[in-house]
Amino acid sequence: MAAVLALHLGFLGWNIFGVQQNLEVTGAAQSHGAHSYGGRWKYLTFINQVLQTVFFAICVLSDLAPLVLPKKKKLSSFLLQLRDGTFAVLAFPIGVFVVASFWGIYAYDRELVYPKVLDSIIPQWLNHCMHTVVLPLLLVELYACSHRYPSRKWGISIMAAFSLLYMAWVLWIHHASGIWVYPLLAKLDAVGLAVFFAGAMLVTVPFYCLGELLTWFRWGTPRKPPRKRKAK
Repeated sequence: MAAVLALHLGFLGWNIFGVQQNLEVTGAAQSHGAHSYGGRWKYLTFINQVLQTVFFAICVLSDLAPLVLPKKKKLSSFLLQLRDGTFAVLAFPIGVFVVASFWGIYAYDRELVYPKVLDSIIPQWLNHCMHTVVLPLLLVELYACSHRYPSRKWGISIMAAFSLLYMAWVLWIHHASGIWVYPLLAKLDAVGLAVFFAGAMLVTVPFYCLGELLTWFRWGTPRKPPRKRKAK
C-alpha cells in the first residue's frame, strides 16, 4: 500500500509539474496558439494533461482514504470505483490515443500537428512530457494496480460521449473564430473532416479494448459476486 501511494504521489507530482510548465511556457510566448480563441483548452494534449493529473489525484485520494479514514468504507469504495472507472474509460484510452495519434501524424508530416516553429517555444523535454511519458506512466499504473472495468457497452459509450464533446468543441472554435485547432484540419474538405473525425473516434475503441485486455493479462478476470438463490 505504501509503495503504491508513493508511486501515485510521484506520478501526480510529475503531472502537476507538466501542467505548470505548459502554462508557464505557452503563457510567455504571445505568438503561441494558446492565446487565441479557446486558449489552451482547445488542444486535446492539454486536456489530456489535466485529465491525467486529475486521475492520479483520485488515485492518491483512493490510497489515502483507507489509511486516514478507515471507518469510512463507503467513501473508500466510491473513490476506488471512481479511480477504476476514470482509468478504464478516459485516462488510458484517451492518453494512448494522444500519444499514438501525435507521433503517427508527426512521423508523416510534423507541420500537420506540431509545426517546427514550436521548437523555439516548447522545449523538447516538455514535448515528450505531453506526448510520450503519458504512455509509460499508464502502463506502470496498469501493472501496479488492478482496475475493475465497467461493462464494455457502458465504458465505450462514456468514452464516445467525451470524444463527441471534444469534436463539437473543435467545430465550434472554427465556427466562432475561423481557426482550426490543428493545421491538418485546414487541409480537409467537409467529407474529409467527417471521415477524419469518424476515424479518430473509432480508433479509441481498440485503445479501450487494449487496456481491458492488458488488465486481464496482468490481473485475470475479477471474480463476480455469487448470485443469490431465490427463496422457494
